[in-house]
Amino acid sequence: MSNWGGETLMQKTSRGFLGLVTMSCLMIAGCGESGGCSGCGTGRSGATGGTGGTGGSGAGGGGGVSGTVSDLEVTPAISGLDKPWDIAWLPNETVLVTERPGRLNVYVDGIDQEPFVIAPNDLVANGEGGMLGLEVDPDFDSNGYVYVCFCSDLDGDTDVRLVRYELSTPNGDSMVNRTNIVTGMPYTSGRHSGCRPRFGPDGYLWVGTGDAAFEGTPTAPQDDNSLGGKVLRVDRNGDAAPGNDAGRLFSKGHRNIQGMAFRAADNLGMSAEHGPDTDDEINLLVAGNFGWDPGSGYNESVPMTDTDKFPDAIEAAFSTGRPTLAYSGATFIEGERWANWDGVLAVATLKAEHLHIYFVDAEGTTTDGGRFVEDEGRLRSPRMGPDGLLYVTTDGGGSSGEVLRVSPVVTPSGN
Repeated sequence: MSNWGGETLMQKTSRGFLGLVTMSCLMIAGCGESGGCSGCGTGRSGATGGTGGTGGSGAGGGGGVSGTVSDLEVTPAISGLDKPWDIAWLPNETVLVTERPGRLNVYVDGIDQEPFVIAPNDLVANGEGGMLGLEVDPDFDSNGYVYVCFCSDLDGDTDVRLVRYELSTPNGDSMVNRTNIVTGMPYTSGRHSGCRPRFGPDGYLWVGTGDAAFEGTPTAPQDDNSLGGKVLRVDRNGDAAPGNDAGRLFSKGHRNIQGMAFRAADNLGMSAEHGPDTDDEINLLVAGNFGWDPGSGYNESVPMTDTDKFPDAIEAAFSTGRPTLAYSGATFIEGERWANWDGVLAVATLKAEHLHIYFVDAEGTTTDGGRFVEDEGRLRSPRMGPDGLLYVTTDGGGSSGEVLRVSPVVTPSGN
C-alpha cells in the first residue's frame, strides 16, 4: 500500500455553497449513464409526486407515524457543484460531498460557507470516471478515517482505487494522511468505473465495482484475478474480510454497481446496477455469480443474468426490463417521519431523471413503488441525513450540480 499521492489542499474554494455476512444483502440496479428520458413534473418546495405507489405485497416499512406519504417537498441544500457524486456526514454532522472532476468537499463551517477541499493531483477525470463514492468510518471520532473511490494514475497506468484519508477530528478540517488500500480496479476509458463503498453491519467495507467495459478474455466480471465487476468485502486496510469466497471478492458477474445500501432495521443489504439496453438490476447481496459475461469484444446483447451460460447464476431481486432507467446510487429510507415509507429503497436514476421507490420485505422481495422527484434532471446519489431527511445529489456539470433536501408530506390515516 502506498501513502500520499500528492494532494492539492485548498482551505477555500469559490465553488460549492449553499450482522453476519450470510444475513446481509446488497441491492444493485443498472443501465447506461448516457442518454436521456423525459421526466415528469415535480415541483420544488411542493409537489414531487408522479406515478407513485403506497405499498404492495411484501412491502417493507410502515411503523411510527400513522399515515401515507402523499407527496415530497424538495429544496436545494447545496448549490454550485460540478457533478456531485456522493454525500456523507461526520459524527458531528459536518457534510462531505465528492465532485467527479476531482474534489472532496468538507463543509467544516456549514453548507452556507466555502468548504475545505482535498483535490488529489493523481486523479484522472474522464468519461464516467473521476472522484466517485464516499464513506465515513463509523469510528471516525477515534480514527479520523474517510474512504473515497477515484481513478488515479499515481502508479503509471490508470486504475480505480479505494483511498483511506485520515482527517483531523472532530471537524475534518485538515488531512493527516492518505493510504491507498485497494488498487488495481480496472480502468479503460472511464466507462463503468463503479465505485461505491459502504460499511456493512458486519463492520467491513463493501465496495461495488464496475467492469470497465473491458474487451479482453476472460472478461473482468468472470475473472477471479480481476477486481472489476465484483462486490469486494474488505477491512479498513483493504485486506480480505473473513468469510469471502475468493480473497477480497464476495460476488462476481456484475456490470457496473453504483448503488449500495444496508437497512439498519434488519441489516438487509442491496445494490443497484447498470444494465446494457435492458435490465437494470436490483440484487440481494449474497455470495455467488450474478451472470454478466459480455465475452471478447464486449458484446452487450448478452443477458445481464445469463442462466444459459451459468445455470447457477443468481437472479435479480428486480429487473427493469426495457427501457432501462440508468440506476445510480441507492439508500434505504428509514425513520418514523416517513410513515409507510419507513424501510423503502430509494434509487436515483440518470437516464430516466427521477427517484425510484421500491418496497422491500425482510426476504428481499422487491415491489415497484413508483417515480418521484421528476423535474430535477439526472439524479446521482440519495442518502439519509442525520436529521432524518433524504438528501440527493444531482448530476449537473459546471456549477449546476446540487444537493437536494427531500422531506415527506404525510397524509394521516383516515383522511
